[in-house]
Amino acid sequence: MQEISPSQGPVLMLVGRSYCHLCDDMREALLALSGVPEFALHYADVDHDEALLAKYDELVPVLLTGDGVELCHYHLNEGKVREYLSRFE
Repeated sequence: MQEISPSQGPVLMLVGRSYCHLCDDMREALLALSGVPEFALHYADVDHDEALLAKYDELVPVLLTGDGVELCHYHLNEGKVREYLSRFE
């Protein structure tokens, strides 16, 4: 997955795995959000990080704030994401 990095703004971390269609779906849903502040999207492959694997293995995809607070898993919770991003307007 590509990393999207605006010059300033909030950071979201998508924890997923390469062969996960739900992970791809969540990424696409995030990129399709309109009317929200620009954000950086970082990706971590759960299968390449033992700590993430121990914590999120069966929950992927998991969307976290930049400071590690879980916003949602399996499917995008657009309301929670919009609420979080609205803090940066």
